[in-house]
Amino acid sequence: MNVQFKKGVLELCVLVLIDTKDQYGYELAQNISKKIEVAEGTLYPLLRRLTKEGYLSTYLGESTEGPPRKYYSITAEGEQYMNALINEWKQFSKAVDQFIKEGAGHGEE
Repeated sequence: MNVQFKKGVLELCVLVLIDTKDQYGYELAQNISKKIEVAEGTLYPLLRRLTKEGYLSTYLGESTEGPPRKYYSITAEGEQYMNALINEWKQFSKAVDQFIKEGAGHGEE
């Protein structure tokens, strides 16, 4: 998949997944990687930025496998931001789909 495509939607994917369930970084990376290949090195700076901007908050949760883990949860401001991104994504993807539909058969006439 195109790297620029991934960069553009990774923020939205992170917010949606964390909105569904609080997650720690590695868990989040695994869940995203099930559908989109992503490097952990890309994910952690994004998590730090979203936290700094107030869209995510963090807390330590106990782990059965070692030290406590830093969990990320979405804030009320983060939910508003996520909903705005979802609306933008729907509009954007609809427009791209329209371009594809109009252009895909262009050379076949």
